[in-house]
Amino acid sequence: MTVATTRSYLLAMGKRRVTLITVLCMAIPLFASSAIARPNILLIVSEDNGPELGCYGDPYARTPNLDRLAADGVRFERAFVPYSVCSPSRAVFLTGLYAHQNGQIGLATHKFALYDPKTPNAFTLLKAAGYRTGLIGKLHVNPESAFPVDFRKITGANFGRRKMEEYSNAAAEFFNASDEPFFLSINYPDAHLPFHRQQFGRPQAPLTGADVKPLPWVGVDSPRLREVTADYYNCMARLDDGVGLLLKELEASGKADDTLIVYIGDHGAQFPRGKVSVYEGGLKIPFIIKWPRDFELESDAILDQLVSTVDILPTFLEAADQEIPSRLPGLPLQRLCDASGSEWRQYIYGFTTGSYPHAFQLRWSIRDDRYKLLLSLLPGEENLGSYMYLEPTFRIKLPSRFTAEEQASALPSVAAALARFRTPPQFELFDLLSDPHEWNNLADDPDMATVKQRLINALARFRTQTRDPFLDAKNVADFRRSQFGAHDMKYRKAKIFRWPYLDDFAEWRRERE
Repeated sequence: MTVATTRSYLLAMGKRRVTLITVLCMAIPLFASSAIARPNILLIVSEDNGPELGCYGDPYARTPNLDRLAADGVRFERAFVPYSVCSPSRAVFLTGLYAHQNGQIGLATHKFALYDPKTPNAFTLLKAAGYRTGLIGKLHVNPESAFPVDFRKITGANFGRRKMEEYSNAAAEFFNASDEPFFLSINYPDAHLPFHRQQFGRPQAPLTGADVKPLPWVGVDSPRLREVTADYYNCMARLDDGVGLLLKELEASGKADDTLIVYIGDHGAQFPRGKVSVYEGGLKIPFIIKWPRDFELESDAILDQLVSTVDILPTFLEAADQEIPSRLPGLPLQRLCDASGSEWRQYIYGFTTGSYPHAFQLRWSIRDDRYKLLLSLLPGEENLGSYMYLEPTFRIKLPSRFTAEEQASALPSVAAALARFRTPPQFELFDLLSDPHEWNNLADDPDMATVKQRLINALARFRTQTRDPFLDAKNVADFRRSQFGAHDMKYRKAKIFRWPYLDDFAEWRRERE
């Protein structure tokens, strides 16, 4: 099949999924080779949202700008973060390393950090390759000095929100400052809590609880939760407005055709069994790429392969014609779209420590095309991360939590899932084909014993290969002790404070190199 024939075939397919089998049958690249030696790179990151976009089939989403971006590029149907909390997730896609590899295993605001501030990252590597670098919005990885940039605007979390025009105006300033190739990371606060119904007139016509239902993996419904969910969708609509303003400024700069655009959410939404967890609601994200002019596919494509945000840095380096360090576990997404896609990954991994003492837990997950295994390193011990969602007396009153009455109304399968969320067993096993929202635990089903053992073995191999410090029972006990010993959170006010794991785990990893 020639390139021209393939493109005609893809155009005829329209929005049909392009599976790995399809790609292999073509046996040629989906994208033409690029004449752009070093395309500009624009990374757009939103907060605390899964694939609740129109292009992903969400019935309540109003996201025309992101939908258009997907129509002009590639949408990854099954994309994931390795850690469903802001700081660890951002450290992953910026360094190209899993959280247990780079050290950012908790929130930057709680003084978790990289093991080594000299860890190469997207900004340092692309700057060395001749790119002008910029960062708009929060970084949220420690130490900030590890991420030097040429242009910096709108620092901080901005959960109270700013006008979307401030972001696009800052981007326009950056786009138009030079004709050098650029790398810009722009980070929007939506849809992080608090869920604002409307800010600065956006969205113009907000949704209400009468317009929506709770996200399907939430599992509980009530008029109150519908109002909260409506405001979540209003945040998504406001985000989409911001992306639209940003892309208009990129077009006005004359650089859109020469720019690789990547859009991701940093992890799933903050509802029970979402953010902070290793369930699909926390780990699954939207992931869209629009390639530069000479890479552009003639029609939109939807890829089914398992992709991760560890793939972002290798993708940027390959686009910039730079060598990809062998230490990076991710894969450049360009290779998914050619014959080497046959070597694509079989498994996706998730991990969490809870990210600060009051949410402490230690859990891993592994999934393949159909099945998913969850491993608790402290089976039978309460998951403190469930308290913010399920405990009425918890110190933080999340609007997206479940009230006692809402929990009492849950169906038996949902109630059982919430009980496991609160007190995890050693293993949970799900058939995602028949149970995509992970209600029915099959870990003790004798018919699933072979699948379960295969996933246990695969996860053990991965943790060994990537030198996970939590393979060592002493490290688990020491880290648990440090978290329970810091529940007063006095460390947050200490001028000098360093978590012991930063030295202990780094040394443990070095000994196993």
